[in-house]
Amino acid sequence: MPDPVSRSGPSVRQPVPHDSAAGHVSGQAIYVDDMREPAGTLHIAPGYARDAVRGRILSVDLSAVRAAPGVVRVLTGEDIRGTNDCSPSIGDDPVLAIDEILFHGQVVFAVLARTRDEARRASILAKIEVEARDPIISVDDALARGGDTVLPDYEFRRGQPEASLETSQRTVSGNMHIGGQEHFYLEGQIALAVPGDAGDITVHSSTQHPSEVQHTVAKVLGLSEAKVTIEVRRMGGAFGGKESQANQWAALAALGTQVTGRPCKIRLDRDDDMIMTGKRHDFRVDYTVGFEPDGTIQAVDMAFASRCGYSADLSLGINDRTMFHADSAYFYPDALITSRRMRTDTCSNTAFRGFGGPQGMIAAERMIDSIAISLGADPLDIRKANFYADGRDVTHYGMPVEETGTLSGIVSELERTSDYRARRETIRRFNSENHILKKGLSLTPVKFGIAFTLIHLNQAGALVHLYQDGSVHLNHGGTEMGQGLFTKVAQVVADELGVTLDRVSITATHTGKVPNTGPTAASSGSDLNAMAARRAAEVIRHRLASFASDKHGVPIDAVEFADNTVICGGKVIPLATLAHQAHVARIQLSSTGFYATPKITWDREKAQGRPFLYFAYGAACSEVTLDTMTGEMRVDRVDILHDVGKSINPAIDIGQIEGGFVQGMGWLTTEELVWDDKGKLRTHAPSTYKIPTASDVPEDFRVDLWRSLGNPEPTIYRSKAVGEPPLMLANSVFGAITDAIASIKPGVVPPLDAPATPEAILAAIRATKTAEPA
Repeated sequence: MPDPVSRSGPSVRQPVPHDSAAGHVSGQAIYVDDMREPAGTLHIAPGYARDAVRGRILSVDLSAVRAAPGVVRVLTGEDIRGTNDCSPSIGDDPVLAIDEILFHGQVVFAVLARTRDEARRASILAKIEVEARDPIISVDDALARGGDTVLPDYEFRRGQPEASLETSQRTVSGNMHIGGQEHFYLEGQIALAVPGDAGDITVHSSTQHPSEVQHTVAKVLGLSEAKVTIEVRRMGGAFGGKESQANQWAALAALGTQVTGRPCKIRLDRDDDMIMTGKRHDFRVDYTVGFEPDGTIQAVDMAFASRCGYSADLSLGINDRTMFHADSAYFYPDALITSRRMRTDTCSNTAFRGFGGPQGMIAAERMIDSIAISLGADPLDIRKANFYADGRDVTHYGMPVEETGTLSGIVSELERTSDYRARRETIRRFNSENHILKKGLSLTPVKFGIAFTLIHLNQAGALVHLYQDGSVHLNHGGTEMGQGLFTKVAQVVADELGVTLDRVSITATHTGKVPNTGPTAASSGSDLNAMAARRAAEVIRHRLASFASDKHGVPIDAVEFADNTVICGGKVIPLATLAHQAHVARIQLSSTGFYATPKITWDREKAQGRPFLYFAYGAACSEVTLDTMTGEMRVDRVDILHDVGKSINPAIDIGQIEGGFVQGMGWLTTEELVWDDKGKLRTHAPSTYKIPTASDVPEDFRVDLWRSLGNPEPTIYRSKAVGEPPLMLANSVFGAITDAIASIKPGVVPPLDAPATPEAILAAIRATKTAEPA
């Protein structure tokens, strides 16, 4: 029989469509807002102090709200029977503010009304008086005004970086601001709570972490977790924004149900969603890098400071991952990486695709570009000179890099297939002949660690039933947010049981079926859940094979499963027939499966261990043209080569690569978050916040999968994660813009901040023209 780790069947390795593809395009896929509302459902709208930003609450007058048409009940913090907290970490996120407003948009009360329109109209009638104080908005504000943090400072240190910087023949210093990013999921935050028997509550939530929502709802309502069930069939996008921040809205829906005994539903308006929920952390990074005349790095000193918002949320893991990925793909002989997690009077920032890794990697790429520009060298040559390699293969946090050949191989192949060298020469000539339009080219790598650095999250469960008619019921702890996880897991189970994919029924994630799950995040959804489901299917297959072996007198190894049949000693038996016979013989046809990621360890206090099981690799080459008079920029061509190991579903993987790249390009070029000096978010709607559109996708967009021999680690069928790593491929776009601006005055490192909006590009151009060479 094939190796169960690397096997390939009629479903696995095939580009089968997403299980909900037809439902997506036809509008028949059921999301929470599409579910039929039970009779008597109340609709909830959150209420906040619309003029207040930060300060102590002096009075709250809700009389007009309660008297508004259709209002049934108004909830405040006094209605919470359990704990007024929806935090995923240290208990600093109130569901409903009571004594103090910590940021503009913080929820103070919730209106329950007959219709959503009535609830929203009533919510704006509140009169809330606040003793305001001058808010701290940006990282620079926080650093300048005392540097209050939500979590303690943290550092990685290797060698003697201070001494090495002193003795380095060349050094370059600089800083950059890296902007945040709004998740802008198509489906906003939403939850529907339905009362059950004896105080039980079921919540249909759009969340990446059903078990965390279950825990939060139980905590807020003062119930045991066994009395709370969370169900999630699909989400219309999440990108990290529903890993922890779905908690509050599910808790409010459940609280409404507990207080009224009626079903309650909350669906945030887009403006409220953007104002009230966290974003990708924005950063300031200050760096000094010492290097040899050939560009080889000797030492780095990188100081990261992030805007965390008013509370900790997931900032510990996010900022740690920034530090883990501050090397991008480069070896630092001596290094000091420090992190400060700044408290600001803004929404609490949270998980976003890449979970802090992109911020660390773009800072590393800025350092590499700074070295290249100061030396007058090709940035790709400096990158290749600093790649991890034999003898230079241990990260600044002590983990071996075990596939250095994969990294260099991908970059070398892309350098060839993208015709990088010839195009660079063509661009050099273009820039020398054109004074207004300038072109840039950049080829950047991706090395991204796969696993949760909070070790206990690296586990998953699954439940598989085989019915007497040969059909299969599949359930696991992962959630489907459009990324195709359910399809991949179903492919695995279909092949393990030898059935066609149409015989596998994919069911909603349900805390009553598979308990105590981790979030679908950290690019680990397939690694964890597909492996757990495979193990469950293996148990059922082994039971059936043993039964068939005994019944037909053949060795168990001679029993094969394929095409909805069982081949047994020359006999071809329909699986349904054998399943029925096994049931009559009292053979269990149901099994759970469990998987915990092996090898990983991390002692945060000592900053030692192996926080990742493996690395995913990739590379992208991007070419841009920018107008030096207006700052406008166009991406002309993108070439991508990405490592997914042995792909379970190439079509889904390529879709993830394309989507991740475009989302990363938006983060680095157009998606600008703006708060005014009063602390109000001004970019809170599609009219003021620009995500990439179809016209922003490069017309010449070439994506290919690295012809991998398979993941060296025994992951599911030797595949590799693909959810987050592709986002960092967009670093090549930012590098290409930097390259174009640098052509204006050789030797000057453009002080370009992200996102590279037209305004930022113009500012960098002006500064470049007046600066002295490094």
